[in-house]
Amino acid sequence: MTDDAISDRAKVLLQTLVRRHISDGQPVGSRTLMEESGLTVSAATIRNVMSDLEERGYLASPHISAGRVPTARGYRFFVDCLLQVQPLEDQAVAILRSQLHPDRPASELVQSASSLLSSITAQAGLVTLPRKEPGQLRQVEFLPLSGDQVLVILVVNDREVQNRVIRTRRPFTQEQLNAAAAMVNQRFAGRPLQQVQEQLLREMRDARSQIDNYMQATLDLASRALDQEEPGDDCVVAGESRLLGSATAEEMLKLRELFDAFERKKDLLHLLERCSQAQGVQVFIGEEAGYEVFGDYSVITAPYTDGARTLGVLGVIGPTRMAYERVIPIVDVTARMLGSALSR
Repeated sequence: MTDDAISDRAKVLLQTLVRRHISDGQPVGSRTLMEESGLTVSAATIRNVMSDLEERGYLASPHISAGRVPTARGYRFFVDCLLQVQPLEDQAVAILRSQLHPDRPASELVQSASSLLSSITAQAGLVTLPRKEPGQLRQVEFLPLSGDQVLVILVVNDREVQNRVIRTRRPFTQEQLNAAAAMVNQRFAGRPLQQVQEQLLREMRDARSQIDNYMQATLDLASRALDQEEPGDDCVVAGESRLLGSATAEEMLKLRELFDAFERKKDLLHLLERCSQAQGVQVFIGEEAGYEVFGDYSVITAPYTDGARTLGVLGVIGPTRMAYERVIPIVDVTARMLGSALSR
């Protein structure tokens, strides 16, 4: 049978059961459904409907008791067909607006967004770092420091200035550093940084036997100066401990694996990279995320943009029995506000 074959009565009972289970995490019995569903049907009728939904994979009986809990398929049907999304509270909107202010540095905005998602939803919040525009070299300048150290002043794109200290394989005078900077600026200004570095490395390799030691050292200096630093953590996760507060005894046993995934971040980043290709809010329930470690958890994500391109992805991770009707609009609004703040 298809989802369309579910009767209106069954939909009401499934909706009532999911909401009750989200509220207390306990199996829901027919007596509770009879009291809370608003339907004028007997307990026997409710039991029959519940049995049918269980046979079709929407519910499960975790214990010998008559109570049932939603399965991942049950939650999926609830989210797709029965969910009534609530408007975001004015207080939450005010908090987001005050913390995601465009005057703040990008790194602080990302950290704040992750923390806000966690505190407002009482789940774990996560935000990937904004993608940087491909850097184009505008100008480079070298200043000698003590010993074999050189200060590199790199102007990238329109007005981004990067300062870094590098170690050279031989000492350079100020005149030699000026000449090296002039060579780089004359030949490569306006070209992408990665392309410039690849060209320098190619010249060092192809012409090694044809150039003198000084020119070899100059090319090496320029290559080191343009070397892009290895990226650090690509994802900021906040509020992992909040998952402990809402976890049942059975869920606690599975949190260790999830926390390990937070530490590794590999699976998390792969999932978020997939989400960056989509538009709007995405809801992954259980193993829909594609990784076994998320089997008892849901991931709700949304990309944040500058209006023209996707900068990153943010979202919330929590148990499958999270309050979807509240979390979904929080994720949506936070993505919009973070993107707006960063684009200014």
